[in-house]
Amino acid sequence: MYYPKARQKLMTLAVASACAAAAAPVFAQEAPVAKAGEDVPVQSVVVTGLRASLFSSMNLKRNSDGIVDGIVAEDIGKFPDTNLAESLQRISGVSIDRSIGEGSKITVRGVGPDFNLVLLNGRQMPTSNLGDLNGRAFDFANLASEAISQLQVYKTSRAESPTGGIGATINVMTARPFDRPGLHSSVGVKGVYDSSNDNLPGDIKASNSLTPELSGIYSNTFDNNKFGVAVSGSYQERNLGYNTAAVSNGWKGPFRGDENNWGTIPQGNTGITNRPGPTDLYSVPQNLNYNFNGVKRQRTNAQLTLQYKPVDTLVTTLDYTYSENKIQTKRNDLSAWFNFGPSTSSWTKGPVSSPLVYTEQIPAGNSDIAMGAADFATKTQNKSVGFNAIWKPTKDLRFELDTHRSTATSGADSPFGSSNVLGTSSFSRGDTSADFSKDFPVLSISGADFVKAGQQVTGSNFTNSYMRGEVEQTQVKGAWKVLEASELKFGLGDTKVDNRSAFSNNQRDTWGGATKASDYPSNVFHKESVSQYFDQISGHNNPALFNQFYTFNFDQVRKLAAAASGLPNLYLPKNTFDNDSRTEEKTKAGYIQFNTDWDTRFPIRTSIGGRYETTDVVSTALVPAAVDIRWVSQNELPITFGDPTFTTLTGKYHHFLPSFDSDIELTSSQKARFSYGETIGRPRYDQIQGGTTLNSLVRTDGGTGNAGNPALKPVKSKNFDLSYEWYYGQQNFFSLGYFKKNLENYAGQSQVVGTPFNLHTPVGGALWNEALANGCAGADTTCIRNYIFRNHPTAPGVTRGPDANGNATGTIVGQPNDPIANFRITSFSNQKKASLNGLEVNLQHMFGNSGFGVSTNYTYVHSNLKYDNAKLGEQFALVGLSNSSNVVGIYEDKKWTARLAYNWRGEFLASTFDGAGPNPQYVEAYGQVDVSVGYNFNEKLSFQLEAINLTNEIQRVHSRTKQQLESVTQSGPRYMIGARYKF
Repeated sequence: MYYPKARQKLMTLAVASACAAAAAPVFAQEAPVAKAGEDVPVQSVVVTGLRASLFSSMNLKRNSDGIVDGIVAEDIGKFPDTNLAESLQRISGVSIDRSIGEGSKITVRGVGPDFNLVLLNGRQMPTSNLGDLNGRAFDFANLASEAISQLQVYKTSRAESPTGGIGATINVMTARPFDRPGLHSSVGVKGVYDSSNDNLPGDIKASNSLTPELSGIYSNTFDNNKFGVAVSGSYQERNLGYNTAAVSNGWKGPFRGDENNWGTIPQGNTGITNRPGPTDLYSVPQNLNYNFNGVKRQRTNAQLTLQYKPVDTLVTTLDYTYSENKIQTKRNDLSAWFNFGPSTSSWTKGPVSSPLVYTEQIPAGNSDIAMGAADFATKTQNKSVGFNAIWKPTKDLRFELDTHRSTATSGADSPFGSSNVLGTSSFSRGDTSADFSKDFPVLSISGADFVKAGQQVTGSNFTNSYMRGEVEQTQVKGAWKVLEASELKFGLGDTKVDNRSAFSNNQRDTWGGATKASDYPSNVFHKESVSQYFDQISGHNNPALFNQFYTFNFDQVRKLAAAASGLPNLYLPKNTFDNDSRTEEKTKAGYIQFNTDWDTRFPIRTSIGGRYETTDVVSTALVPAAVDIRWVSQNELPITFGDPTFTTLTGKYHHFLPSFDSDIELTSSQKARFSYGETIGRPRYDQIQGGTTLNSLVRTDGGTGNAGNPALKPVKSKNFDLSYEWYYGQQNFFSLGYFKKNLENYAGQSQVVGTPFNLHTPVGGALWNEALANGCAGADTTCIRNYIFRNHPTAPGVTRGPDANGNATGTIVGQPNDPIANFRITSFSNQKKASLNGLEVNLQHMFGNSGFGVSTNYTYVHSNLKYDNAKLGEQFALVGLSNSSNVVGIYEDKKWTARLAYNWRGEFLASTFDGAGPNPQYVEAYGQVDVSVGYNFNEKLSFQLEAINLTNEIQRVHSRTKQQLESVTQSGPRYMIGARYKF
């Protein structure tokens, strides 16, 4: 690896320590002695072995300007973890979000994924992620680790770094041939067994749980190190599963206990135990869903690097990086919707009351037992081509030119779109209950009769989503040694970032029944039980659980539905986009930084600099025009959309960002640091999109939508850091750090009530009110619909369909004399401020020559700006704040390497909105144990065994209280066995 600080004393100490590390094989080049007035040449320290990797990471921290942590590959082509995010979580202050059981996005020092900047070899990388269609978070799941030589996490700002990282700037460095002259090559093979694939229904389970991983790397230099080439590649497959129980559309509310809102728990009800008090807040579940997900993933990575040094003073590099991540998902589910009619319930104590058991009385046969399926696939491709030239015309002057064009593209990889759902139902549901007293929510249903009321296709939705990010960036940098111990750095940069996100929905809102049960042979539905797939979650074996459901093959039933309906095009995704948001950001930047060493009693190094940036934003959005609202089932009123139109809005901002770093050597083994810097984090793309988008499904209490604000300014953070470091042995150190961030211009999420497009709704209209006057309760939408269809079948906007189970079906369209529907529009503003502070503690200790060692850290993060669970309405709060810790025990000798790692992240607020409105979502504390064991058969051949999530932990999310479940997920451990051969 290369150490960036050219200081003879520190570099000599580092190299001497490397040579003296007898407990692990560490090899270093001889340190050349600098002549007076000359720079010390950058040293290349070659290390092998896990302990040597920890040693190199320690020296990266010790010898850097500012506060920097990192992870160094112990050998070319061999990184400590198979996933870069899972490697980053070992660093103090870094927490990860997991997707399909792997690390994907990172939070640093309480700052969420959108505000951490990822660089590849110092270059800003684009993002694309269909799971977060308009975010800026980089998904590390797209990158394999085989070609990565180093991860650098810059926790303090530097004038020379591109902006965008408030929490941290993460530089992912790939292997380059001139870094390691000579021939280095290896090939690896792994078998991955994911036990979660075994815990799935047959219709979605992959045929095998054991999948291959292949990787290889070749690096060589030629003609006396004038030419260099490095080629790497990897291919990985993984078959997995996860099962989730969720209130998937959020919690309706909160309401005050003295309110009688929409019949949720009417004041006249007598079947209520421990009714919420007059000032207590309470919420009720919208639905309860059990979903079972089978996932297949194929990940391909490749990189080619060419280097040429025509003369000793000029080094050029041309590189190309490619990655592809393909994911196929199959899903079956069971769910029941609550209609907020007559109910009984029992509650926890206030001030936030949560239902322990919530039961609605439903006449037998009037409601649906919904069982859906999904079958979709996505593909993400990242491509980057770049050129770099470093020229040293004199010993005191250095110039660097770096330019690249990088793209990230995500889209559908299936004829059925990027996501979809095909609903089926048995209309035989009676009284329905949800029990939230344990970790697992228990759904109970009475009256179910799948013989009398067979499964039939109801509603469907086929989504086609697309996202593309592109970065074109040119940076020119210079460094001039102006005095014996001083250096002036300067540079200019030009960056253009384009982002496009688009989607369309082909939705059929026939949730009351699209076809007849007789259209589907009974053998297409396969009987299953719920409980067995949640055996790690307490409460799963409750005898009251409605334990029966049916799975089916998505495409088989889709074809039957298309044939029965005669409308095949409604059961495929659209080929065009209804919503299309495009944003262009052009940024010009310049910086200057002055570094100097002070030869005082306690040697001091200071770095002071400033960066100026100006950014122009142009945001254009294609937004579908809403035409009318159609009431199609008990509580679903979808919008009819017309032709979409483009709108364009602009914004502009500029910033001067100062930075200051200082470190003082208290002794030869102790160091103190102080840093101050200002950084910015740009708004998410959905926050600056150019139009208002309405969600297609309206409820009886109104609809929802989103609006952007391209004039948003970035979040600006003033960052203070203070740390103490003690390097008390060749491979041992202790550090204690304090950090504080003052954030302003935070784009807080808020909702306003509006009437876009002036859409009329039948809710509260003349026919609705007439039904109420003739005996229907205000929340009994079944009664109201039946009354209208039977008494006004030919009224304007009313289309009556055939009767089913005694209830009239059809549509009721809002008329000009009906009320105008209200929509809760989510938008953004810069009127929020926040601050956070925290502590980081690190300890790395190797027990002499025993081969044993431990690396541990703990991060504490705090902010006074917290979400108040007992407060009504919208709130601004920092998301992602959590304490975290790591404990890694290692053992290594000439033959064996073993690592036992425990990673823990405390509870944190993930969002201030759920599917129903302004309700918090807290991810509960989670800890995971990972194990790896390696055996060196000889100098060339080695074997490795790994276990991830060894204790099969579950992940749980709740709202205002633990009883207000949002989701709980069970996956499973995965095991890997592999071999690696070095040539």
